[in-house]
Amino acid sequence: MSIIKINAITVPADSGDELGRRFAAHSGSMTGVAGFEGFELLQPTDGRTQWLVLTRWADEESYDAWRSSQDFARSHGGGTAGEGERPRPVSTTSELWSYTVAVEQHRDAEQQ
Repeated sequence: MSIIKINAITVPADSGDELGRRFAAHSGSMTGVAGFEGFELLQPTDGRTQWLVLTRWADEESYDAWRSSQDFARSHGGGTAGEGERPRPVSTTSELWSYTVAVEQHRDAEQQ
């Protein structure tokens, strides 16, 4: 059963569009990452300033391997020296939540 990692990112109201642009610019960066099953960036629609980055993984080991990889470091501000100036941070805080899927239902299964 998959594991879910949710990064709850608090983003000032004037920075949400920039957060979306940055994620879109790296949309193919997870292709080929072992154990990675999917990704969604969820934008709040109710006045909240907390965006959710939802990722699905085959297992905890795959997620841990990606978190300790150079790809993760580069995409999260840990690039090597001399790459130029990093863009200013968009978020003010973030919090990582971990879940497993307890019950799963797909739309196609409802119609059978």
